[in-house]
Amino acid sequence: MKILIATDAWHPQVNGVVRTLTSLAKTVRKFGAEVEFLTPEGFLSFPLPTYSELRCAMPLGGEIARRIEQARPDAIHIATEGPIGFAVRRFCVKRRLPFTTSYTTRFPEYISARSPIPESWTYAALRRFHAAASVTMISTVSMMNDLASHGFKKLGMWTRGVDTELFNPDYGLELDLPRPIFVCAGRVAIEKNIEAFLDLSLPGTKVVIGRGPALAELRERYPDVKFLGLLEGKELAAHLAAADVFVFPSKTDTFGVVQLEALACGTPVAAFPVTGPKDVIGDAPVGVLSEDLRGACISALQVSRDECRKFALARSWDVSASQFIGNLKSIKLPSPTRVAPARPIEIAAQ
Repeated sequence: MKILIATDAWHPQVNGVVRTLTSLAKTVRKFGAEVEFLTPEGFLSFPLPTYSELRCAMPLGGEIARRIEQARPDAIHIATEGPIGFAVRRFCVKRRLPFTTSYTTRFPEYISARSPIPESWTYAALRRFHAAASVTMISTVSMMNDLASHGFKKLGMWTRGVDTELFNPDYGLELDLPRPIFVCAGRVAIEKNIEAFLDLSLPGTKVVIGRGPALAELRERYPDVKFLGLLEGKELAAHLAAADVFVFPSKTDTFGVVQLEALACGTPVAAFPVTGPKDVIGDAPVGVLSEDLRGACISALQVSRDECRKFALARSWDVSASQFIGNLKSIKLPSPTRVAPARPIEIAAQ
């Protein structure tokens, strides 16, 4: 099976969507599948306001059609609801081709945190976008229930995994910082609720890993916090393994892959009891979920690091890839022509 995945989020961006898609592409090969990506690469793009390190692509309809026709996929999946996602959706709807989507970012909550736009308006737009899909893949049960309550239909499960070879306690380094060390890693932006962590009165040291539009301001406001910037690969794993507690203050993530990455490093998690942490951690003895985030951080110091590692070992990318392919198998595109050429299309939301 050849799968074409359309995504607006792609390298050099560093986020959960990019990491998930990259890991998926490697893992599906075990199941006899192959992934090709349709990304912003090659299209005219411009930087996003307040997100200068991110760029928004301006895909031409004719080029979108050409790339899909050239790929000759057996299945099409739209991973994001950006310009690339809308253009590919337009193509599929126009040709009456089945496709799947995934809901990976809580845009209604993100947008309302930055603007006066009501969440209900954004949910309505997203509901319309995903309604044309054969299946909309969701990473957690609580997120699936939440979307169902907002009127989303045809939902399927696609959980996340972790690379337990890369994220490993053996990579831990010695940080010359007062203990205990509380680490938060992710995009440094208002919607990630990082200030809820930075405002806590905690012993030892607070460390923030990541970059984003709020980084400069938070560095100035919290001079006692160690801001390490962007870390990736073994360097990220080494710092997660060196921490005593991983703090996940976000209330808007649909999953939070970095929680599994921390657990694979043997580091317990402290978080709010919301979608994402509730699904990753739940009642497992690998972290503490509480509306009292400071209390959760202190209590997490007593959690067994061996239990954290054991928990992560059971959350493989193989399971995730198997679910993804299962959602596609019943909606393969017609063969042998699959996608037939046609005249160029314009970009517009259906």
